[in-house]
Amino acid sequence: MQKSESHGSLQMRNRVTGTYEQRTPSGSKVQHRSVVHQNKSLPSSNSPDLVRKPHPRPSDKLNPKTIDPFSDQPRAPSAFAAIYSKGGIPCRLVHGSVKHKLQWDCLPETLPFDPLLITLAEGLRETKHPYTFVSKEGFKELLLVEGAAEKTVPLLPRLVPVLKAALTHSDGEVFGRGLNALVQLSGVVGPSLNDHLKHLLTSGSLMIIKAKIPTYCSICS
Repeated sequence: MQKSESHGSLQMRNRVTGTYEQRTPSGSKVQHRSVVHQNKSLPSSNSPDLVRKPHPRPSDKLNPKTIDPFSDQPRAPSAFAAIYSKGGIPCRLVHGSVKHKLQWDCLPETLPFDPLLITLAEGLRETKHPYTFVSKEGFKELLLVEGAAEKTVPLLPRLVPVLKAALTHSDGEVFGRGLNALVQLSGVVGPSLNDHLKHLLTSGSLMIIKAKIPTYCSICS
C-alpha cells in the first residue's frame, strides 16, 4: 500500500489491484480505480502494411476477366506454319541474290498431290514470310509437273473451298495470290472446274471478288 494525503483525507493505493482507498475524516472509505491510458500506435489506412495485393491464383490465367485484352498475347501458329516448321512441306526456301526459289527434297512429279496441293492452297492465306512465298511458289510448281491434271481433278471438291477463302480474304495480297492460283488451276484442269464454279462464285463471294478486282488490277499495273 502507498499512502498520500490530500485536503485532509488520506489516500492509499493498492499496488496489486491498482485501486485507491480514500479515507475521509469521518472514517468512510471511497475506492477509485486508476485508468491507464495506453496510446497504441495504429497503422494509418495508407500504411503499406494494410494495403496488400492478393497473390495471383492459377485459375486467374483461365479467367477472361483477369486477362488484359490490350497486352501482347502470344498467338498460336497457323496450320500451314505448323506443318512447314515440322517438315511437312517437302521443300525449303533458298534465298538468292536476285530472287528466291524453292528447293524440293525430291522431284515434285514424284510427290503425292493429296494432301500436299491442298496444304499449299491453304498457305495462300498466310501473311508472313516465308510462308507466303513457299505456298504461292509451291502451288504453282506442283501444277507444272507432268500428269498434274490427273492428280488435281479428284481434289477439286476440296480445293475450291480453300481458294474461295483466299479470294474473300480481307488482305489484298492474299486475294491476289488466290486469284493467281485459280487462274493456274483453271489452265491445268480446264472444263473440269466448271462444275465447281457455283460453289466458288456464290452471291456473297462474287460481290467481294468484284469489289477487289479493280484494286488488284491497279496495283498490278
